[in-house]
Amino acid sequence: MDIHSTSKNPVTLLGLGDMGTALARAWLAAGHPLTVWNRTPEKAEPLAGQGARTVAGPAEAVAAATGPIVLCLLDDASVGEALDGIDLHGKDVINLTTSTPAQAQQRARWAEDRGARFLDGGIMAIPPMIGRPETGGYIFYSGDHALFERHREALAVPAGAEFVGEDPGHAALHDIALLSAMTGMFAGITHAFALVGPEKDLDRARFATLLAEWLGAMSGAAHGMAAQLESGGYTEGVTSNLAMMAAANDTLLATARDQSVDPRLLTPYMELMRLRVAQGHGDEGLAGAVGLLGGE
Repeated sequence: MDIHSTSKNPVTLLGLGDMGTALARAWLAAGHPLTVWNRTPEKAEPLAGQGARTVAGPAEAVAAATGPIVLCLLDDASVGEALDGIDLHGKDVINLTTSTPAQAQQRARWAEDRGARFLDGGIMAIPPMIGRPETGGYIFYSGDHALFERHREALAVPAGAEFVGEDPGHAALHDIALLSAMTGMFAGITHAFALVGPEKDLDRARFATLLAEWLGAMSGAAHGMAAQLESGGYTEGVTSNLAMMAAANDTLLATARDQSVDPRLLTPYMELMRLRVAQGHGDEGLAGAVGLLGGE
């Protein structure tokens, strides 16, 4: 069947790196007519064999677009370079290129100045998760809500589509905030494996299972912290207060020393806890430490 004869909305995609290629395959598999461009034309050839239309340049792609123009390029500067001097009037631009919130807000103004409608996106998935809803991947969107609703069906094909606000920077903010939390989690995992590393008779596969289960159980603390930050009641529902946790940190550090493990992945957070206790807030939970970072 010729996918270009279907009733699915057409999609134009600029950028065929690993993520862009995964997005392209998902839309093709779902029957969306797809036009693609990539700076290196060879990357488009396999998709042409699957039914995608390839074009020689971004100007041709944009001019022919009757549906969303999705950008999945290297960085924000690449977006400006690819679309420099191209008429965007009346076009729907959806930017899935990784950026900061400030870059997304600036890019939204840039698009609007050129007569385009704009959505920014933050992809919470890796390429193998795209087009596979069972993996739990999703994409944050922010900006023009009417534009999101207009293209919701197509946007939901590669991964779950989650609208997080009309501020164009909010998708990137959610993206970076979650990735930052993930980075902290990976730091803890790295430290944990370093601690058990010297123990030759320890089953690391079994330890990994215990570690994943423990982190999953503890992740629910995010809801309690959110409630405390919302209400300002940092002692509400506290079962393990900062004073207790700060005191227990001495045991964590002593064990790291005994195992010849550098504690540098933990000590900055421990210092925040110690400072909050020193300020007289030892009866609080962890929410009070947020303000020490300037987030409240």
